[in-house]
Amino acid sequence: MTTSPTAERPSLRSQRLNQITNEPHTKLDALVKAHAPFETQANFARFVVAQYLFQSELVALYNDPELIKIVPDLAERCRAEAARLDLRDLDTDVPAPVAGAVKNPGKAEALGWLFVSEGSKLGAAFLIKRAVGLGLSETFGARHLGEPEGGRAEGWKRFTRTLDGLVFTAEEEAAVEKGAIDAFVRFTVLLEQAYASAPELA
Repeated sequence: MTTSPTAERPSLRSQRLNQITNEPHTKLDALVKAHAPFETQANFARFVVAQYLFQSELVALYNDPELIKIVPDLAERCRAEAARLDLRDLDTDVPAPVAGAVKNPGKAEALGWLFVSEGSKLGAAFLIKRAVGLGLSETFGARHLGEPEGGRAEGWKRFTRTLDGLVFTAEEEAAVEKGAIDAFVRFTVLLEQAYASAPELA
């Protein structure tokens, strides 16, 4: 074979993570569209329930002292509180936790989860435009989709630059990949749960 391995496996860790999560990411995007979150405020509220559940499960990671040593502004990046306020705006109860949340992952695995959470802020730039059509905004009902301080692209570049610069063992490389894939699987579960638990319309 004359094909270079790097042609199939990107050299940057962030690019590799994008590559290996492409399939679950595509499936999740299709599932989100199937639930039509931007059809009505009620539909959007269920989407926010899923976002809150996912973000609330990651609060411990965003506030982990060891991870903050790696990503100094990590705590400020968390969107759990923004999603909780969105639920209040949408007259939707804060959901109870769903069994199966990530518990005490190692550093590398945790960074895989955070990679997915932080990456979703890029897609949120398109989602916030759809939310505006429902009468929502970065200050009402769609706060968790709002533009982070310093901008989406810059925040993402800083995060991936840090992630790409870390020296990992083979075991840690496997762990960060596992974390990223598990994050997509988990959000898919929470999304299904959020729409399955939607209150019956009167």
